[in-house]
Amino acid sequence: MNVCVFCGSGLGANPVYAEAAKDLAILLSKNNCSLVYGGGNIGLMGILADEMLKNSARVIGVIPDFLVQREVAHHGLSEQIVVKTMHERKKRMADLADFFVVLPGGMGTLDEMAEILTWKQLGLIDKPLGLLNVNGFFDPLVSQLEKMVKEGFLKKNNLLSIKIANNPPQLITMLGVDAF
Repeated sequence: MNVCVFCGSGLGANPVYAEAAKDLAILLSKNNCSLVYGGGNIGLMGILADEMLKNSARVIGVIPDFLVQREVAHHGLSEQIVVKTMHERKKRMADLADFFVVLPGGMGTLDEMAEILTWKQLGLIDKPLGLLNVNGFFDPLVSQLEKMVKEGFLKKNNLLSIKIANNPPQLITMLGVDAF
């Protein structure tokens, strides 16, 4: 099973985000999952990859060449796939993934999640997606999605297709990872 994790290239202002990334990596490793992620060695991305590797899991990074040139590529991965564009990165990560998990992050994380949700809504992919709502990080986003449903811009089943949990064990259970 390949899990694609979208998360921040920064650590965030609260250490709970880094702890959640470590906890998620441990749980995924214990469930024999491989990680597909953005290929970076910084922020939550680096913590997640390092913890997966520490637990003998396979880690596949997908990174655009311009980020390799900026020296943010992780060089200790099981496999590093270098692509030309950010869009190609998202497509390759989605193709490799059996399911998706979103951790806290910035605009890149939000962009990646929105693209997957759009592809799910359009029926281009049918893979589970989970939001790890550590420290209530995604509460405003969930409220916005609920408002989109209320105002008729998003179908309720599209919102309900997102599994939302506050901690890694709860999310892993909701996604049925151990059933894969």
